[in-house]
Amino acid sequence: MSDIQDLSDATAGDVEARAASAASYPLVPGYRVNVRQGPGTTTPVVRQLPAGSYVQIRCQRYGQRVSGPTGVSEIWDAIAGGGYVSDSYVRTGSSGFVAPRCTS
Repeated sequence: MSDIQDLSDATAGDVEARAASAASYPLVPGYRVNVRQGPGTTTPVVRQLPAGSYVQIRCQRYGQRVSGPTGVSEIWDAIAGGGYVSDSYVRTGSSGFVAPRCTS
């Protein structure tokens, strides 16, 4: 099995979406961040990311409003490996969506 994808029929938008979905973003320095089962602080913590970690954002959705080091945000990031982290603890360089919206 190969990890190489045939993109010969892909549109520019397809290629950009795949590149964006593969982007990794750093957590805000100095914070360990809880990964939660869903997009809110009332959902169970499934693991904790150590300070200095990077996350790969698969998709984003609105959830519970959280005040964090980058400000107040209702955006939650679904990350590779499963679970959600509040976007207010991730340095995406934007106060809006930087990845596709989660569909489920």
